[in-house]
Amino acid sequence: MKRVLILGGGFGGIATAHRLKQKLGSDVEVILVDRRPYFMVGFRKSWALIGESTLEAGQKPIGSLSKIGVDVRRANVDAILPEEKSVVVDGEKIHADAIVIALGAELIPNAVTGFKEHAFNVYDPADIPRAQKAISEFKGGRVVIGIFGAPYKCSPAPYEMSLLLNEKFKSRGVKASVEIFSPQPMSLPILGQASCDTIESRLEGNGIKFYPNHKAASIEAGEVVFENKRIGYDLLLGVPPHKPPLVVRESGLVGESGWVDINARTTETLFEGVYAIGDVTQIMLTNKKPLPKAGLFAELMGETAAERIADSFNGQHSTATFSGEGGCYLEVGGGEAMMVEGSFLAEPEPLVNLTEPSKQYLEEKRKFETERLEKWFG
Repeated sequence: MKRVLILGGGFGGIATAHRLKQKLGSDVEVILVDRRPYFMVGFRKSWALIGESTLEAGQKPIGSLSKIGVDVRRANVDAILPEEKSVVVDGEKIHADAIVIALGAELIPNAVTGFKEHAFNVYDPADIPRAQKAISEFKGGRVVIGIFGAPYKCSPAPYEMSLLLNEKFKSRGVKASVEIFSPQPMSLPILGQASCDTIESRLEGNGIKFYPNHKAASIEAGEVVFENKRIGYDLLLGVPPHKPPLVVRESGLVGESGWVDINARTTETLFEGVYAIGDVTQIMLTNKKPLPKAGLFAELMGETAAERIADSFNGQHSTATFSGEGGCYLEVGGGEAMMVEGSFLAEPEPLVNLTEPSKQYLEEKRKFETERLEKWFG
């Protein structure tokens, strides 16, 4: 029996496992490895942060995939050996006929001096309850949301957080200024200047200051330090720098970009039978900007990898490709959301659009989570 090793139980890994079982059923052994016990849609962080919902309300046990015949192992990936199609899992070397690397982007707060001591990590589910408590008890002052590196996953999220927090403070009668900084030249560079102007005008219209081209050097008590200035804060919410996990960086799969190099359409790495999907990869678009790190793209890439693996096991030439079509939501408050959507792999230029805000897009966002939890976990 053929064996597929899937490393990671996020959007990409789970989508891969499901599609493989749909295509091949009991004719394939699927082993999925993840050290976390649960899956959660990442955008739930914003809701938990403002106290609208909890993280737990959107969590499902990865182990429940055993119901469809997936061998789920809660374990650490110690080493990836792509040249021999094997992986060391909790000290055990496992060989496979195909490997799918879906280990995501790792948060590196230690890359910024003072981050752990002074900032709340709003991308770490373990730190969200602490941040939510600080927000709920906040009596007023200067709230700063800091993006400390790029690329980072779920790129609209910090801007969404700023708008939702601003709305929350106003509803509570708390006199708080909300500010946000980024090392990038505009809010969401993939959109281009005009759409970024739309987002930044919305921030400004809500009294939220935005500082582009601000790469933080370090954090001190009450101040974020930049090369030529300082920004004071009473509450600092941070998005730390991201990197591929260490085990991936040591595997020989990482290219000059610092991320795993793949064929953008097939998700194949330079090693036959080894695929990489989602946030652990970096796909450069025709406009020299990277494909955003979004859950939907990881899901679609996982389905592509699964289709190609199934076809190869059946001795067929595969035509399955990753379309690069999709997007992500940006809540703006008032029960509305925008959507960043488009055909990101289009040539000669990506076709990317920012929609007008509507209640429909917020409803779609909620359904996006519900539908996946039901489809994957029942």
